[in-house]
Amino acid sequence: MQLLLQGRGFQVRSFASPEALIADAKTNNPACLVTDYRMAECDGLEVLHRLRAAGWTGRAILVTAFYSPELLQRAMAHGFDAVLDKPCKDSALMHAVMGATMRDAGGEQASP
Repeated sequence: MQLLLQGRGFQVRSFASPEALIADAKTNNPACLVTDYRMAECDGLEVLHRLRAAGWTGRAILVTAFYSPELLQRAMAHGFDAVLDKPCKDSALMHAVMGATMRDAGGEQASP
């Protein structure tokens, strides 16, 4: 995913832990988060919850190998903009990231 997004011109950062991501987001304010659902320390829903509690207002995409209608509903309730089933097609990831980054936090199309 990182190489695909970088190849399309996105600045991408990856992190070894949710704590490292949260600390970085406080200083760098990324426009979009792409996170896995299941991780060792916590799940992607908790990561977004913690980022929002820290004041981050960017867009978020959840990727998961455990897709279900219930998870989709929970993810949307937590504020995710999209949920992608793994393995996801490159085109689906690009569509989700481009859609998320082309909108501002209020849901309006960003100006070019």
